Amino acid sequence: QVQLVESGGGLVQAGGSLRLSCAASGRTFSSYAMGWFRQAPGKEREFVAAISVSGGATRYADSVKGRFFISRDNAKNTVYLQMNSLKPEDTAVYYCAADSSYFSMRYGSSVDAWGKGTLVTVSS
Repeated sequence: QVQLVESGGGLVQAGGSLRLSCAASGRTFSSYAMGWFRQAPGKEREFVAAISVSGGATRYADSVKGRFFISRDNAKNTVYLQMNSLKPEDTAVYYCAADSSYFSMRYGSSVDAWGKGTLVTVSS
């Protein structure tokens, strides 16, 4: 079973950038599609981005398309989320997720493992 630990969150001014990292333990990282979700206070968890097992396909929520970029390095058991042109509405706890199905990742219903989250705060 895979365990996930996020890092890289923090406080940033609107228009700035952050890169989140998700480190996976275990021997099965390369068997999972990976994704990022976020949750703001009082709101439902929201899909952000997903990447296929090989890294050959990606998917993004409309709200972040063109600003956020997901990537993975299977040799390092790590997935990244590069966040550019950040807006105050991007403020949330960001969670890393592993799913055996890239296709269903956006729904969040078949996730096999979740990280504990890392807080991103974007100031006006």
